[in-house]
Amino acid sequence: MLWTNAYAEPGMVKIPAGEFIMGSDKVDNQNSWKQYGSREPWFLNEHPEHKKYLPEFYIDMYEVTNAQYRKYVQQSQRSVPDYWLASGYAFSLKQSRVQQMDLAMLRMLSSEVFKFDVEVALLSREDLLEKIRQRWKALDNLPVTHVTWFEARDYCQWHNKQLPTEAQWEKAARGVEGAEFVFGEHWKPGLSNVGEEHWPFGVAPVGAYPEDRSAFGVYDLAGNAYEWVRDWYLPYEGSDYQGAFFGKQFKVVRGSGFGSNGHYFLIHYQRAAYRGFLYPDDKKSGQGFRCVKAGR
Repeated sequence: MLWTNAYAEPGMVKIPAGEFIMGSDKVDNQNSWKQYGSREPWFLNEHPEHKKYLPEFYIDMYEVTNAQYRKYVQQSQRSVPDYWLASGYAFSLKQSRVQQMDLAMLRMLSSEVFKFDVEVALLSREDLLEKIRQRWKALDNLPVTHVTWFEARDYCQWHNKQLPTEAQWEKAARGVEGAEFVFGEHWKPGLSNVGEEHWPFGVAPVGAYPEDRSAFGVYDLAGNAYEWVRDWYLPYEGSDYQGAFFGKQFKVVRGSGFGSNGHYFLIHYQRAAYRGFLYPDDKKSGQGFRCVKAGR
């Protein structure tokens, strides 16, 4: 069942107050984690399965996009993600300057920065400008990645929002009955962007996988970019697992990515209860975020 949603503002979904099922009691009896080079045994950091109450909140329907982050950079004078320089997207902040470049400069930019797979010497000035505009347009609706936890937090705070807690993220993903996957109890291939298909920049445009949608109507929680959440990587209350990485040095990331940094095509990583962790100043190509806002 899909919930009927109201919005705190355009692009946000209301998650109603109430209990939901969080975590799991699963056990990896085959020690599969060793085969795939995981840093910890699978499932144990999700123990115990428990019910948790959350007040009403609102969550972004999609991951924060490059276009949204660009607007923030323009208004706040913050630095751009590193890959914006390599992809040429940083030049979208100076569109008028690009429009004024002469043909020689545009050819150099197209070859050395945008790396268009064409013979740029054969293209006119207007042809090159159009290819650059199309590149920017293609990047606009991709999730912003290569941002640290601190940068993601600051973006959300700039908009009077916050990063979601683990509990908020998991409720938005699993629904009130604790579904195993965002799209239900059973896994099917091709429902989310975990590297099974090729996208030019790894990540796909937000919402490109309509079945990667939770019961609440939140998209791209099973794949595309794995996402920063607010919490330190700590055990759940009542857990008997003493993880070597628990503590206030790593922040939790949730969801699966497009596959550039590990075996994200594995079903294990697409489960809605899965917990990953990174240093808060890490920047990864498959790592994005979304924001939440308190309910009324």
